Amino acid sequence: MTRPRLQDRIEAARLQREAHGRRRVRRVVARRDGVGCEVDGRWLIDFCGNDYLGLGQHFAVVDALQDAAARHGASGVASHLVSGHHAAHEALEQELAQWLGYERALLFNSGFAANLAVVQAMLGDGDVCVQDRLNHASLVDAARLAGCRLRRYPHGDVEGAIRQLRGHPEGAAMIATDGVFSMDGDIAPLRTLALVARAQHATLYVDDAHGVGVLGPEGRGSVAAARLDATQVPLQLATLGKALGGHGAAVLGDAAHIQHLEETARPYIYTTAMPPALAAASLAAVRLARREQWRRDKLQESIAHFRAGAQQRGLPLMPSDTPIQPLLCGDDRSATAMAAMLEERGFWVAAIRPPTVPEGGARLRITLGTGHDRLQIDALLHVLDQARDRAAAPRPAAEPA
Repeated sequence: MTRPRLQDRIEAARLQREAHGRRRVRRVVARRDGVGCEVDGRWLIDFCGNDYLGLGQHFAVVDALQDAAARHGASGVASHLVSGHHAAHEALEQELAQWLGYERALLFNSGFAANLAVVQAMLGDGDVCVQDRLNHASLVDAARLAGCRLRRYPHGDVEGAIRQLRGHPEGAAMIATDGVFSMDGDIAPLRTLALVARAQHATLYVDDAHGVGVLGPEGRGSVAAARLDATQVPLQLATLGKALGGHGAAVLGDAAHIQHLEETARPYIYTTAMPPALAAASLAAVRLARREQWRRDKLQESIAHFRAGAQQRGLPLMPSDTPIQPLLCGDDRSATAMAAMLEERGFWVAAIRPPTVPEGGARLRITLGTGHDRLQIDALLHVLDQARDRAAAPRPAAEPA
């Protein structure tokens, strides 16, 4: 028997990515100052990060981090269930639960780990997890690892979700959806999905990574914006590393759900707790996000200003009222060419290509934050207009050999 060599497989995959213009390259950020960052010796204005409320560098958040690190060190020491659960973790969980309207919260080191934990702990063989086709990869992977049936419905298609649930009447059922879709920037039809979940005796789980802090009253996210509560959405995920400017995530639910996760979820049991200093920083950020409504107001003004300017220039933005503003480019090479021109002019915007988005859906994923001012947004629009025209220009024919 001749086994395939992993090295050969890796090389073939690399060549295929290169042929399709889909190589992924890490960029090294030397330092940040507000929305500015130094990359490879050049200062760029960051229009691709997720620090929507500008809390990642806020002096109160940084002070809380430094003070807690000085007092408690840089390590989480152990898992939460051994000796790693610190008073800072407990305070953050209680604040998050009170803010978002749930009995309890449970901290995780990332949203990816939290999604793996929820689906694997709640579902198993014979159960079904029904998901929006554009859900984050972590939700898809979670269902596959849980061993349940994974069924996906067309994006935003509530009737499709109903069909999938009716097709699997046996076993427990969960509807899992992003609240705000990370690559499209649109919002899930949560009110209708909640009605479907109730009628089909399914649990609705909302990953609100990009909604918490930004949407709804007091920034409570897409669930609150849809006028839903813990009885209609029994499980919710909130990340700490996007609008809240920190690191990690939390799952929120009633006491029984959270206790079950705490005692059985493998990504929770078998990992070291986040450092208490990070929890202290996130607690400071949550309190700022709750009381400083002006941040959300300014963000919404910037979104409206950007979209109005894009419409005037005929830029093909996708429908979105969130800080995520995708601009469709058609093909992968146009997306990368536009991103490169933007960088030449001092703007950092990510080119997103398959498999992160569907085939033919290459785009620039532009993100707005409280730290951007109108002059920066207008300058970005001007360069986007030029980049679009340059990318659309016919490419010169190759010279004969």
